[in-house]
Amino acid sequence: MSGFLDGKVVAITGGGGGIGRAVALAAAAEGAKVVVADIGVSMAGEDPKSEVAEAVVAEIVAAGGEAIAVAQSVTTMEGGEAIIGAGVERWGRIDGVVAVAGILRERMFFNMSEDEWDAVIETHMKGHFTVFRAAAGIMRKQEGGGALVAFTSGAFSGSVAQANYAAAKGGIVSLVRSVAAGMHRYGVTANAIAPVARTRMSENVPMDLVEMGDPEDVAPLVVYLLSDQAKHVTGQIYTAVGPKIAVWNQPHEVRAVYADGRWTPEQIAARLDSTVGQERMPLIDQLEEYRKAAEAKAAAEAAGGTPS
Repeated sequence: MSGFLDGKVVAITGGGGGIGRAVALAAAAEGAKVVVADIGVSMAGEDPKSEVAEAVVAEIVAAGGEAIAVAQSVTTMEGGEAIIGAGVERWGRIDGVVAVAGILRERMFFNMSEDEWDAVIETHMKGHFTVFRAAAGIMRKQEGGGALVAFTSGAFSGSVAQANYAAAKGGIVSLVRSVAAGMHRYGVTANAIAPVARTRMSENVPMDLVEMGDPEDVAPLVVYLLSDQAKHVTGQIYTAVGPKIAVWNQPHEVRAVYADGRWTPEQIAARLDSTVGQERMPLIDQLEEYRKAAEAKAAAEAAGGTPS
């Protein structure tokens, strides 16, 4: 390994499995001292256990690295402070935070309960805030600043049966851009990764994914963003899947139209489609393609043939 993270202290939430584990092992292999934070819950956020974090720590130590396990929930300010505080207490600083922890409560929006909404928003979105907030106060004062790496998802552009998850991931994107702007003067970067990898969560995606990678494919990008070589990179949303890295666009106005004075609904109805129009929503187009393919397959099977 090249020692990309020599001397750095990095905290990783959700570090006991999947992408979090891959990131923890990669960061340690590159010289980082690692706080592995995980309470080992099921995908629905139940049955907490600390053994998963301890198992990853054992792997790191066996390979000659330094790591500690923290079994604290990211859903409370106290938990976020405890995770970051553990690294500061042990090694005297915190240089990077990687927020991977998350759960799913999959349900069509019209059937979604308040608990299913709250639990996902709390774990994903608030779970980013608690650890980022705890680290930011330290990073802005210490020499070298720091790096915050969030985990979003392509689902932030919309989801059929995971409106809670998509809303949380969209909030994380806006949080990252806000933190990047607010912490830039202190030498603290904030970026997000929208991974596509074989994990417990990806097994529940309700449609086929054209591209798919492994957790280990995502880890190198995280290591880079945590390193001093990425000090100039902030406010970015990257996709990492297999051999591909892609960057998402920054939001901006696309087209505008003006009225002479205040608009009326009638004027909008007459002019909107032919001027400003709409931006196509790729998810709806994709769903229409799946629907047509499913109907063609069903029709062919009913006719005793083979769908083309």
